Amino acid sequence: MNKNKKLYIAGHTGMVGSAITRKYQLEGYTNIVTRDFPGFDLTNQKEVDDFFKVEKPELVIVAAAKVGGILANNTYRAEFLYENLMIEANIIHSAHKYGVEKLLFLGSSCIYPKLAPQPLKEEYLLSDYLEYTNEPYAIAKIAGIKLCESYYKQYGSNFFSIMPTNMYGPFDNYNLETSHVLPALIRKIHEAKEQISAVSGQRSEVIVWGTGTPKREFLYVEDLADAIYYLMDKVNAKDLYDNNLTHINVGTGKDLTIAELVEIIKKVVGFEGTIKYDTTKPDGTSRKLMDVTRLHKLGWKHTTSLEDGIKKAYEWYVQNEEKFKL
Repeated sequence: MNKNKKLYIAGHTGMVGSAITRKYQLEGYTNIVTRDFPGFDLTNQKEVDDFFKVEKPELVIVAAAKVGGILANNTYRAEFLYENLMIEANIIHSAHKYGVEKLLFLGSSCIYPKLAPQPLKEEYLLSDYLEYTNEPYAIAKIAGIKLCESYYKQYGSNFFSIMPTNMYGPFDNYNLETSHVLPALIRKIHEAKEQISAVSGQRSEVIVWGTGTPKREFLYVEDLADAIYYLMDKVNAKDLYDNNLTHINVGTGKDLTIAELVEIIKKVVGFEGTIKYDTTKPDGTSRKLMDVTRLHKLGWKHTTSLEDGIKKAYEWYVQNEEKFKL
């Protein structure tokens, strides 16, 4: 792909967007255009339209979204549905209107039905009902996938979607009210370790939501950025839609229980206290493992092991933890 083309990365300040930006900069892209939130409101149709009219990006990656864990998804249901619908609709429509050459939209593994067979194949989309706790977010992401598909089928727009599994890494959200499970566990276990250090001999306890039995898959965010760079170069909308596909799964193809995840984080952090599972809290979907057969056939596989990725994420959190205590 021509590295002189103007690239717009929506959501460049977030965990995923910043990783994508670093990847493209590393690969020699110098014509990258970004706009900071809240100065630029992606839910505002006029602001987005004006931006595309002036900047006229040739390539677009949509990593902007309102995101959160089970608590945030289930509490702010209207916000998650409305804001994500507006963000994707505004960007995708303006990309079509102003002639963007290629657009990649990032969905989420929560788009799949709650009881879909495992591992999750791309064709399982819309085959059954969704998990209630994150239904609004999932519906918004499904709408984004269908927008890309529909703009291709009606106008021939080279817009397509990928479905990343659960992400983690530098610039993740460690706010316990809105974070996903892995960063939340890193923070809880780290703070419990610090408490033990402060009070000699005191046994500290970490409370984990649910039973610990649900299984989850995790992909280091730098690996996702590498996958996006690869797929933007190798894949076109025609490759998917003409073969009755709406998107490509991106993950590791490996999962583990939340309890197993806790043990890895305990090891990385060096926590020797106890873990208690609060079974009155929801587990969410019992399993969400992505089938990455198509991704592997396209020639891309992840390179960062879960333990190595957690070490890197933990190092970043320790260096930046003060900002999450404000």
